[in-house]
Amino acid sequence: MKVFVTGAKGFVGRNLCAQLNNIKEGKARCYGDLIIDDVFEYDVDSTKEELERYCQKADFVFNLAGVNRPKNTEEFMEGNFGFASTLLDTLKKHNNNCPVMLSSSIQATLAGRFGTSEYGKSKKAGEELFFDYGKETGAKVLVYRFPNLYGKWCRPNYNSAVATFCNNIANELPITVNDPSVELELLYIDDLVEEMIDALKGNEHHCEFNGVETVIQADGRYCTAPVTHKATLGEIEDLLHRFHDMPQTLLIPEIPADSFAKRLYSTYLSYLPMDKAIYDLKMNVDARGSFTELVHTLNCGQVSINISKPSITKGQHWHHTKWEQFIVVSGHGLIQQRKEGTDEVLNFEVSGDKIQSVIMLPGYTHNIINLSDTQDLVTVMYCNEIFDANRPDTYFDPVEK
Repeated sequence: MKVFVTGAKGFVGRNLCAQLNNIKEGKARCYGDLIIDDVFEYDVDSTKEELERYCQKADFVFNLAGVNRPKNTEEFMEGNFGFASTLLDTLKKHNNNCPVMLSSSIQATLAGRFGTSEYGKSKKAGEELFFDYGKETGAKVLVYRFPNLYGKWCRPNYNSAVATFCNNIANELPITVNDPSVELELLYIDDLVEEMIDALKGNEHHCEFNGVETVIQADGRYCTAPVTHKATLGEIEDLLHRFHDMPQTLLIPEIPADSFAKRLYSTYLSYLPMDKAIYDLKMNVDARGSFTELVHTLNCGQVSINISKPSITKGQHWHHTKWEQFIVVSGHGLIQQRKEGTDEVLNFEVSGDKIQSVIMLPGYTHNIINLSDTQDLVTVMYCNEIFDANRPDTYFDPVEK
């Protein structure tokens, strides 16, 4: 299959082309029997000859080209309607009735606050042009009205509040939120790209519109990406500030698998400047080695790294409720545990040559001994709760008396 993408250097185009090329090159193997032979990338610096060639050879067209921030309103119609006309005329010239997708906007509903939107009017005109083209030629036409888009590579200070917020907070710049209660419907770029690939395979999702609300409907005139999230500006701002503070707090906010927070965190990280991609951690250092907390979570404890100098023993304490996992990743050590009130000692010899996880059982005093005379012992330690100096739940008692 040969895929033609207009607006290939824009936010959506860049992400879509990256994944299409991954499929083409055999790097993305999760799309079944989908085979892509060529990805034709077209943008404002492409030539008329390229447009002719791509329109002649394409098996599917994604029309993502458009104008969002023109110098004057007349450019909306020229950019969002004029090029669409040229594209469809060129396809007709070459008798190419392959499926064509149009990137439109929720503003094309011309409902509510979008009733006087010149951008929306130009997008609506483009939609009708595509629908008429489908009736005339019999080509399959897929018109998508996108809500607010966000994700990596989105241009800040342009047409995405999320991109601007992420960029500014990551770079210590101010943001302006006039009304924190304003709610946005948000479509993440990876979810959009997945829908585009579904469309490529003939599995697009259809919908109708009730004002600006998307209503999934199998026989709907329009198409939609089915996974979106709604969040207020205040919620977005709060999450981004927590992401920003993570190097100091070590606290990662809850980011469930299919959540908006997960998507927003990835987006935020993509805007970090180079000097913030690395940050210092507080190392607690003494003659025995060091102990460094790496990550805190809201509900699932913390992860730390422990370094024991040669022949050093650490630990020698027990907990009522707290439990830990010790994972030696370098060196040779012995982990010992003894149930309080007994004399029986459990011995676990561990090494970075065979990585294992040893659970420190509640009610068992435990230690970790570096068996090497020359090499540091490096241990990743998970604890089910964040250390609280006021309630440490830690009681000294040597394993072997």
